[in-house]
Amino acid sequence: MGRQVGRFGDKEMSGAKKGAELRLVTPGEAIGASHGNRAGTGALANGEDIIATRLGWVKELNNVLSVNPINASYMPRSGDLVIGIVESVRNNLWFAEINGPFNGLLPMSLAPWKVEFGAAREQMDVGDVMLARVQEVDESHSVVLTMKGVGLRRLNEGMMSEISMNHIAIIRGENDENLRALKDASDCRIIVAENGRVWVDGDSDGVSWMRGVLEMVREKGHMANFNSLLQDMMKDAPSGGVA
Repeated sequence: MGRQVGRFGDKEMSGAKKGAELRLVTPGEAIGASHGNRAGTGALANGEDIIATRLGWVKELNNVLSVNPINASYMPRSGDLVIGIVESVRNNLWFAEINGPFNGLLPMSLAPWKVEFGAAREQMDVGDVMLARVQEVDESHSVVLTMKGVGLRRLNEGMMSEISMNHIAIIRGENDENLRALKDASDCRIIVAENGRVWVDGDSDGVSWMRGVLEMVREKGHMANFNSLLQDMMKDAPSGGVA
């Protein structure tokens, strides 16, 4: 699933168990022994066991047992790179849907263009897609965005898609290894934003291949052998595969 950006197309709004798939657990369920292990996020030590404190997938890393929530929500933080969709325009600011509990506000003073009062729509209108950063989040949860910065811009071309917040780290990989490999394999420009949105721009073959990769991430990103599945997909990449 995905949407073409630039105001056309439909918005897409769409102990660890060994083996191919991680274990889904419920709150109160024992996920491993406390001896030799430590409890991470979403878990706590209770006597001889480590207990899940939320519904999610068990993850084990360096003897730390954690539970990743099934559907984590995006909570904006200052400095986050986000992809937003303009929902409404006023004389001196834009309101953007950023896949979180609150809209982002982009004031004219933090836009990359010199805009006359009342002429905001000439630069960005409802449905346009922007690459921005979170400037600040105040006590009342108002999220102020900025487009003043290197690379921040209106995204006129390419395809935007969404992934679970839990899958952001997975698609990036350790030290962005997966992301670099995907860029090389697809010969596309790819941006993975902190709000669970992914932008891809390149030729039609590369973009089409990346649609398949993102669909696989949504369906199988929770599986323990995800990296192996990703490597298998690389063999059929438009670039001829990654060595």
